Amino acid sequence: MISSEPVIKVGVIERYPTITGMLRTKFKIANDVIISGEFHAMMKNGEIVLYGGKEIELLRGMQIIFTPVGEGEFTLHDVIFGINFHWERKEHQTFQGALRLIAREEGITAINEVSVEQYLASVISSEMSASAPMELLKAHAITSRSWLVAMLEMKKKFSTLGIPSQRTRRSEEELVRYYDREDHEIFDVCADDHCQRYQGITKDISNAAQEAIRQTRGTFLVHNNEICDARFSKSCGGISEPFHTTWSETPFDYLQPVPCSATHAYAPLQTEQEAKQWILSSPEAFCNTTDGNILRQILPSFDQETTDFFRWSVTYSTKELSELIAKKSGIDFGTVQRLIPVQRGPSGRITRLKIEGTKKTLIVGKELEIRRWLSPSHLYSSAFDIQHEKDRFILRGGGWGHGVGLCQIGAAVMAVKGYASEEIVKHYFRNAELQKLY
Repeated sequence: MISSEPVIKVGVIERYPTITGMLRTKFKIANDVIISGEFHAMMKNGEIVLYGGKEIELLRGMQIIFTPVGEGEFTLHDVIFGINFHWERKEHQTFQGALRLIAREEGITAINEVSVEQYLASVISSEMSASAPMELLKAHAITSRSWLVAMLEMKKKFSTLGIPSQRTRRSEEELVRYYDREDHEIFDVCADDHCQRYQGITKDISNAAQEAIRQTRGTFLVHNNEICDARFSKSCGGISEPFHTTWSETPFDYLQPVPCSATHAYAPLQTEQEAKQWILSSPEAFCNTTDGNILRQILPSFDQETTDFFRWSVTYSTKELSELIAKKSGIDFGTVQRLIPVQRGPSGRITRLKIEGTKKTLIVGKELEIRRWLSPSHLYSSAFDIQHEKDRFILRGGGWGHGVGLCQIGAAVMAVKGYASEEIVKHYFRNAELQKLY
């Protein structure tokens, strides 16, 4: 395990033809040239050309590194976040640390190099409102730090072993695919919800978030002498989902289904009827809240636009659904006749779904691929019941996100109810312990 604070590479922009921004402090580029102020970079003949103010060409190459002179601070324009989700938007974002531009076939990728604790202060402020309870911020800091460094450790381990991750299984009858951190080749994590939402210092990093980072500095969830791969999502919908149904088939003892409530009793959803009853009910759960005061405390403004996260419904006409699935999957099923859950996880999330059409029948998985195919952006979750009435499909579901690990809204309610950060993380990550490693 680690003994000092790492520096990480965060992919902020991927494959833009042109990147514009502002160097707010002094930076050094090749040949010890010091620059600051406005800049833009574009692809020409397969390499990056960097321009300063008044269209002065400064440098060209396959990679351009901006090394801060002292405390570095820079702004990148029109950064897209929430990519392919229903809250997608763009904004100018400001970051600290070094900047690296890399030429790729499809465009320029911008990478921010920053220390783990600086990164976490931004993640906590981006994921949670500045007014969130301190114990929630501390619990989230421990969770995010553990996930991040576990990912770095896993990356080193697999690069040493030479074992690629298996993310797609395809046959005539089935397509099973999952998406995980190994999808990023030239940086450690992306800045979007695929990894952890990171917006640098664009939003004010609250004193509370900074204090939560300070109080938990170097503290990790650990199991069997390894840092836990600690995942989180917005709302589990009442029961969390185990790791192996969502990503690779290797189960983790600390990422098992747990009830999002004070009771430790748990009955796995084993049949379609049990899943249907659960999803169509409104069970007692920490994340089953409509308390606007709590939600305003914990959710950034754009996340507050989503109010039906615990239980929700979507309706499509047969024509709409057939066209949507064809567009999102790239497969012509003809007219969709039936959607049949083949396999569900313990939280009710569908992990394998059979789509029967007039031209083709195929089983699709895992949960995120199902959510992608059945929505113009993403369904809130894959925990849904299917009702087929005449010429329409009604999907009634529960939860927001994959549901593995920490339930953010559930953890927030726990904090409001007086639970300490250690109690919160140990509720969602059973069999894990806390250790301070640096």
